[in-house]
Amino acid sequence: MNRRTFLTTLGLATLAAPRAAESQPAGHIPRVGHLFVLPSSGTEHLREAFRQGLRELGYVEGQNIVIEFRSAEGRVERLPYLADELVRLNV
Repeated sequence: MNRRTFLTTLGLATLAAPRAAESQPAGHIPRVGHLFVLPSSGTEHLREAFRQGLRELGYVEGQNIVIEFRSAEGRVERLPYLADELVRLNV
């Protein structure tokens, strides 16, 4: 993975993180959005690293957090559409 791709992925993940860290009403399960530029087939290790980082913070996917992953499949021009989709999902 090149530096630009890594920084883009990290930056997009960071945009989603502050919302998850905010105080949530009792019974509300946080929903986090994660955008990838890379194709889905090449990002499973990144997805798992993201899940592991959340687990270290006490968040377990399917138990107390929902993660919405989206991939632009290598097409940067798709990112605005995918970001809009995540916004509609209220991540």
